[in-house]
Amino acid sequence: MEQKKFDFNSLLGFILIGGILIWMLYINQPTEEELQEKARTEAAAKEKAENEKTKEDITLSNAIADSASAVKDGDSLALDELKNKLGSFAYSGTLPSATDNITVFENDVLYLKVSNKGGYITEALLKNFTKYDSVPIYLIKNGNASLNLQFSAENRTLNTEELYFEPTLSKSGEDNVLSMKLKTSANGFIEYRYTLHPGEYMMDFAINSQGLDGVLSTSQPMYLDWSLKGYRHAKSISYENRYTRLTYEYENGKHSKLSPSGDDKEVEKDVTWMNFRQHFFSSMLLTDTPFKEVALKSENLVHDEEIDTVFTKQYDARMLLEPKNGGLSYNMNMYYGPSDYQIFKKYGRNLDEAMPLGWGIFGVINKYVIIPLFAFLTDFLPAGIAIIVLTILIKLLLSPVQYKQYLAQAKMKVLKPEMDAIKEKYKDNKLKIQQETMKLQNSAGASPLKGCLPALLQIPVFYALFTFFPSAFDLRQKRFLWADDLSSYDTIAELPFHIPFYGDHVSLFPILASIAIFIYMMMTTGQSMQQQQQPGMPNMKFLMYLSPLFMLVFFNNYASGLSLYYFISNLITIGIMLVIKNFIIDEEKIHAKIQVKKAQPKKQNKFQRKMAEMMEQAEEQKRASKR
Repeated sequence: MEQKKFDFNSLLGFILIGGILIWMLYINQPTEEELQEKARTEAAAKEKAENEKTKEDITLSNAIADSASAVKDGDSLALDELKNKLGSFAYSGTLPSATDNITVFENDVLYLKVSNKGGYITEALLKNFTKYDSVPIYLIKNGNASLNLQFSAENRTLNTEELYFEPTLSKSGEDNVLSMKLKTSANGFIEYRYTLHPGEYMMDFAINSQGLDGVLSTSQPMYLDWSLKGYRHAKSISYENRYTRLTYEYENGKHSKLSPSGDDKEVEKDVTWMNFRQHFFSSMLLTDTPFKEVALKSENLVHDEEIDTVFTKQYDARMLLEPKNGGLSYNMNMYYGPSDYQIFKKYGRNLDEAMPLGWGIFGVINKYVIIPLFAFLTDFLPAGIAIIVLTILIKLLLSPVQYKQYLAQAKMKVLKPEMDAIKEKYKDNKLKIQQETMKLQNSAGASPLKGCLPALLQIPVFYALFTFFPSAFDLRQKRFLWADDLSSYDTIAELPFHIPFYGDHVSLFPILASIAIFIYMMMTTGQSMQQQQQPGMPNMKFLMYLSPLFMLVFFNNYASGLSLYYFISNLITIGIMLVIKNFIIDEEKIHAKIQVKKAQPKKQNKFQRKMAEMMEQAEEQKRASKR
């Protein structure tokens, strides 16, 4: 068989062809002006289409309203026109409710306005909360939300947002009940029924129909469209937007979410709830009968935090409804209130999955350790003091792990002179240096891995806390020292300009945390930096400066409660290390124990034997190649 040889000419040909293709793609790429013109054209086309759709909707809505008004004035021609447009639902245009009146609907925590036109909530005020600038929290206001039922009746496609409902406000025990009926006759209607309980953010919401047999078309799909444009509530809109996200439950308990940073959409089956979350506040729709199919959409509205200062995201959900027995019957719930884990947990239904608490072990630590402990502390301590006490308790809990980590580092420090001697003896043979170093470490019972493993065990706790503090509702608008709000950044100076990634202000807690991290890394990596840098190992000096710099820049806009935690945590860590070094660990005793252990016969495990064999083989191959 002919042996295949390396063909240099073929390789050169492929390289040349590839270079030509890349060059052709480069010279043929559109210019910046062409890209801008294309973007302008697409934007203009989109705006035109939206304007035309808006004009059509306004025209139809105005025509219905004009016809309804004329009917009330006794115009029989207007009644015929209304019947042509709405069929049986023309009856709703002849009722006194066929005006843009609103019904106030409230309890001690929620103030709601429901419009006759469309029958949905047009204003939702949370009575017990204010924004960063002391303005009341409105989740719905000035047309930023809509709820529309689209259905077919008598060969017409109708939208409830264009039709008029008749309101009836009543009491059922302590509950306030609002019935909004879209009527076709005295006994035929589609009803939106809202039931508001005392002191609750969760209300009952139902869509039912009665007496519409032969009117509603069950052969055509029915959709419930719900949309919301989220208002800004926090001091930093970019930070708030990072935790503003559409989350939902589907297919018997699965949970997912749309992108927090860009535009995203998804179509899911059997959806049981969805949350239009706005960081610390939520607008939710839950259903007892899963929606067969839901098209979910999230659009990011914050592209430049200097310009986009009012809204965070646009949410849309289009739910496919399934008629039953010729009509509609859906029992649901609506929630307008805080994104608070304790409140969500009270309602059950896996609503705690709507919280950004981390996945897997991180979420478990938050749900069963951090959140209950912090809730207990804030019952009798101010929020800032509670963070400090929480940090102390966690550091004490992890102190045995940190002791093992420092002990491993101390052993490596004691072995350093012998390791340096090995490097000097075999300075021209890196493989031999590694082989002899491993033998020394194994015989002494010391290893760099023994210092890394305890550090890895602390990562789940650190990451759990990293996800906990930004989502902790108990920190919202809680003051501590110079920080006005522990859920937002603290400010000691305002800058006259905006620095990318950093912002237009200076926060003190991230500076203190950066200094503490730098001191900690000097203590832990200083010894490593004194040793010769090994090939392939990370540059410890670079890491020592990178971590504090990262904290200083990126945490300038994060919750000051999180920076406070890192500052206190690193201070405690430094203190524990100093105590261990000066009062617990005796390096002379460690050295004596190592010498005793080195003198004892050391039995290698399977992995160590395999590594030794591999190194021996590599050494033998190296000697053979020299011969």
